[in-house]
Amino acid sequence: MHNSNSIKIAVLGAGGWGITLGNHSVKSGHQVSLWEFDSQTAEKLRQDRQRDEVLPNVPIHPDIDITDDIGRAVSDATIILIVVPSHVARSVIKQLNGLPNLKRGIIVNCAKGIENNTLSRISQIVEQELPTPVSSRYAVLSGPSHAEEVSRGIPTAVVVASKDEPLARFVQETLTSHFFRVYRSPDVVGVELGGSLKNVIAIAAGICDGAGFGDNTKAALQPRGLAEIARLGHEMEANPMTFSGLSGIGDLIVTCMSRYSRNRYLGEQIGKGKTLGDVLNDMIMVAEGVKTCKSVISLADKYNVEMPISQQVYNVLFEQKDAKAALEDLFNREVKPEIWY
Repeated sequence: MHNSNSIKIAVLGAGGWGITLGNHSVKSGHQVSLWEFDSQTAEKLRQDRQRDEVLPNVPIHPDIDITDDIGRAVSDATIILIVVPSHVARSVIKQLNGLPNLKRGIIVNCAKGIENNTLSRISQIVEQELPTPVSSRYAVLSGPSHAEEVSRGIPTAVVVASKDEPLARFVQETLTSHFFRVYRSPDVVGVELGGSLKNVIAIAAGICDGAGFGDNTKAALQPRGLAEIARLGHEMEANPMTFSGLSGIGDLIVTCMSRYSRNRYLGEQIGKGKTLGDVLNDMIMVAEGVKTCKSVISLADKYNVEMPISQQVYNVLFEQKDAKAALEDLFNREVKPEIWY
């Protein structure tokens, strides 16, 4: 049953968030294609209509067309949601280039990360890989939105950012529902940075949990983590006020506190003394903050921005530094005024 304003929405990526956004879109009266890159997994999803390992007890709506053919998925789609881990985003976006049926689709990025080596945000990858008419129709969707809760209809607010205000408004009106409230913003850089960098701070929050530090420590970590995100954002020409919104402090709080947060969980296991390799081997889903941490340190260096928490997370993850020693080093730094950026 499609409403009179029904459009086709292509969801690229059949993980937990992709399935959730697909279900949400169908229930809002839209036609949905869900693309899964692996043909065997796609066939299994068509038969089982659920993916318990990433989103337990949530059936995939029967009206969703599940396909491993990206051309079929995006054919005549008005909105194309990119919902893949950020480190594979470029390879997926490349596959869109030259598709005859891309029509006038709006690219909406839902991935949260910064590419290693190139230090590109997803908007920059889209600009690099797709022709201008397509890349100019770009938005990013971000905010505190764990799939486990959105899939159960728990009230959630997010933000969509685009340089094109009518485009942002269209995506906002299309995705908003009685429990899923979408705000809009012109600050693509700020929303992309907030969504990506908070994962690194969430790993630090998890390390605090695993190492047995208290609520005070974790509550100190969040505004100080936000301060370094805002400092970098300021140098990259984001609006610092964006970081006090849903894609900044909102997403930071939920990712640092929630039992659903993969980044917090990963940090917790490391805080308990496990190695990064062991934790990653045990995890089914991707903790974006691990790869993003490398990009953050490179960006901090490039823009000459002090990011002490992110640096200590890097030291713990990649240089086997002891978590308690990392915290000690943070507390023994020179005293300074509390400023955001």
